[in-house]
Amino acid sequence: MSIEVKVPVLPESVTDAIVATWHKQPGDFVRRDENLVDLETDKVVLEVPAPADGVLKSIAVESGDVVEANQVLAIVEAGEVPAEEKTESVAPKAAASPAPEAAAPTSAPAGGISTGSAGPAARKMMHENNIDASQVSGSGRGGRITKPDVQAVANMPMEERVPMSRLRQRIADRMVEAQSTAAMLTSFNEVDLKAVMDIRKKYKEEFINKHGIKLGLMSFFVKAATEALKKFPIINASVEGSDVVYHRQQNIGIAVATERGLVVPVLKNTDAMGLADIDMAIRDYAIAGNAGKLAMEDLQGGTFTITNGGTFGSLMSTPILNMPQSAILGMHTIKERPVVINGDIVVRPMMYLALTYDHRIIDGKDAVQFLVQVKESLEDPARLLLNI
Repeated sequence: MSIEVKVPVLPESVTDAIVATWHKQPGDFVRRDENLVDLETDKVVLEVPAPADGVLKSIAVESGDVVEANQVLAIVEAGEVPAEEKTESVAPKAAASPAPEAAAPTSAPAGGISTGSAGPAARKMMHENNIDASQVSGSGRGGRITKPDVQAVANMPMEERVPMSRLRQRIADRMVEAQSTAAMLTSFNEVDLKAVMDIRKKYKEEFINKHGIKLGLMSFFVKAATEALKKFPIINASVEGSDVVYHRQQNIGIAVATERGLVVPVLKNTDAMGLADIDMAIRDYAIAGNAGKLAMEDLQGGTFTITNGGTFGSLMSTPILNMPQSAILGMHTIKERPVVINGDIVVRPMMYLALTYDHRIIDGKDAVQFLVQVKESLEDPARLLLNI
């Protein structure tokens, strides 16, 4: 029996998708629920499973094609899958003990080409273009041959033009939308993180033993921001037409950099989450994001966003709003700096904070007071326990 494999119903606000990668080809045996193809939308990657055991009879669309909901992707001829195919699909063959990696050869066997002291990328390109090391002048350290050296000999173009992914296009559109729609303004402050660092150091082992996860820094910021959002609800609001919508829950998006681009999974109702809950949720989102496994519901419903440029060494920046939200908190790298405390000069782990906000509905007073509240909660974490 032939079964049509169709594009699943796409999430709300998603009109189409691009066929990203086929994992099976016509004639291949497939098992029920085995992933056949990845569809890339402007938010997530969707997997399309096989509807039954059988053989992939034909493919109706190719990688790169744009498809819509319920469009036919392929035909599966239902039937029995040979036992050896089942075994091979379910359990990978036992891997033999890996042989030690051989050093890069400095000369090729008879009939081959010499790659000399070239890097991996350069060696690959030399083999692909049948270029011998004697034809290339190495510009690297000690005469090492680099990829640009090989490109120059092969007369290859020094630039490459590739289309943006749907996710990157969506990110670009949202950034432009934020710049052209909101009246963005950024306020700065700095925070002394000694108290937080001391807590993490003191309870590091106990926390791991009880919760099975490291006590992170981001969870403190999420809790501090949650308390500040409760005190300044306008920061948690958004604009819809001529209305201001106040959100009763604090749903905080955490910007996560993945190989596909920036995604912002959302922690729902953070007021009800403990530090361990937050750390585990962030870890799971990071793993799912890098694997392209985030679900649409993971990315929806955010009312406020935190982004941590400090992970990559940023000292200070002005984050862009994640529309339709009205504010975003930017964390930055921690630097030990001399500061004056009670008349004494001491060295403390300091971080600059940045709050970008929509000046259409948020006044500077509220934005500054919000930042001060976050700062005070982090410098005296007991405030988070006492709710003051």
